[in-house]
Amino acid sequence: MHREIKLFTGTSNRALAELISRRINVPLGAVEISRFPDGEVFVRILENVRGWDVFLVQSTVPDPNESLMELLVMIDAFRRASSERITAVIPCYGYARQDRKDQPRVPITAKLVANLIVAAGVDRVLTVDLHAGQIQGFFDIPLDNLYAFPVFSEYIRGLKLKDPVIVSPDVGGIKLAAAYSSTMKLPVAAVDKRRLSDTEVEATGMIGDVRGCDVILVDDLITTAGSLTEAARMVKEFGARDVYACVTHGILVGPAMSRLEASPLKRLVITDTVRSNGCETRSKFEVERLTVSDLLGQAIIRIHRNESVSSLFF
Repeated sequence: MHREIKLFTGTSNRALAELISRRINVPLGAVEISRFPDGEVFVRILENVRGWDVFLVQSTVPDPNESLMELLVMIDAFRRASSERITAVIPCYGYARQDRKDQPRVPITAKLVANLIVAAGVDRVLTVDLHAGQIQGFFDIPLDNLYAFPVFSEYIRGLKLKDPVIVSPDVGGIKLAAAYSSTMKLPVAAVDKRRLSDTEVEATGMIGDVRGCDVILVDDLITTAGSLTEAARMVKEFGARDVYACVTHGILVGPAMSRLEASPLKRLVITDTVRSNGCETRSKFEVERLTVSDLLGQAIIRIHRNESVSSLFF
């Protein structure tokens, strides 16, 4: 058993860290984070952490370069302050889409980021809905990848939908859709698509039957909303009634809100793994945000007590 928990946060998502703090009844620790005039990150821990079990909450999205560097500097500060164990709680792991060489002469940046985090001195990583499961193997330290679908499942059950079907917006996400389907005992389907560019996709077909059904599109990440809105149009063409979307990491940048407004989606439900940039409050489109603070709080307590976290995965 480690010494008492200490919970700290960077600047990427303080609101989520405060909710976790209240859930587990552990106050946020005092830390000073600032920038030198040339933009360099400066971190100073304002309390004793020697021998303590430290949990550091910091998404690497939005502003992935700034947020990642801040995380690395904070880890180094805690390591040099003699913390007994440092767990990086990264609700949204950035650079996760660059997880393989899909064309010549490109990096595998998800692996590079993993190397940087490990080299900084962290002992363990806790995250939610990695974009690709194989990223767990990029770390040479323990990594717990939680799934947000228990949060969404409870919400979906409260919608009282007619003949609901879980649909993946692409074939690559069928495993996630199948997890929802298995948990909720609902049929599953998928949209077949091809990517035209980094920001544009084209839906080309449908795997499964959605005619006359309410559809719940499920995905791990939404940035410019191209994939999701194309999938929504496709399921409507194949006879779906109302279309909802549940997406873990709601980054929502660029044309995302205008695409959502023009789409047949009735509602988008996201979590607070990424802080709001305010775009949904300036739009008429309905976006609902759920919290994963209880899920992360339970995992933090179990890790601190050296208990199993696997029961939270499903």
